[in-house]
Amino acid sequence: MAKIDNNKWKKTALLVIDMQNDFILPGGPMHVKGGQAIVPNVIKAVEVARGRGIPIIWVVREHDPLGRDVELFRRHLYFPGKPKPTSKGSVGAELVDGLVIKEGDYKLVKTRFSAFFSTHLHSYLQGAGISNLVIAGVQTPNCVRQTVFDAVALDYESVTVLIDATAAATPEIHDANIIDMSNIGVATPTLEEWAESSAGGW
Repeated sequence: MAKIDNNKWKKTALLVIDMQNDFILPGGPMHVKGGQAIVPNVIKAVEVARGRGIPIIWVVREHDPLGRDVELFRRHLYFPGKPKPTSKGSVGAELVDGLVIKEGDYKLVKTRFSAFFSTHLHSYLQGAGISNLVIAGVQTPNCVRQTVFDAVALDYESVTVLIDATAAATPEIHDANIIDMSNIGVATPTLEEWAESSAGGW
């Protein structure tokens, strides 16, 4: 990897979205078929970010076990006898093996697709002087896309989606959403391209 001046990255944060057991592991109630394949790249993206002094923001879903904070269209999943996806305190809500929240990282809990919706993410980022966002995780058409579009609407200077550290149910869905995001000015490098870059924006 190219030698990096960490000062170039002081305005950048890495958002790791929904890399939780219920989304990633086969058989999980919210399983994203492409999720398990990107785990090594997400681990590497976190390593690169740590090496650059980039703050890591772990964006996760954690729901009330009774489903009282879940979207209406998912409430049926929280009826008695149902699996109750990513309920607070459950194994399914934990990060997959290989991803660890460390001291100095930031955990953000959301209950909707976008990491910005009804959370304090924007104020946290503003307070930290962050104007550039790099995104990894699942899944591309939902939580990744909604977070990215909100970041663009909020005028972050640069928004980057790591195309091989994000995933969807199928490659076709993933690729179509990457095209949509690139069409609104979002950078879409591979992990390797990002890791080799010395540009502070991405």
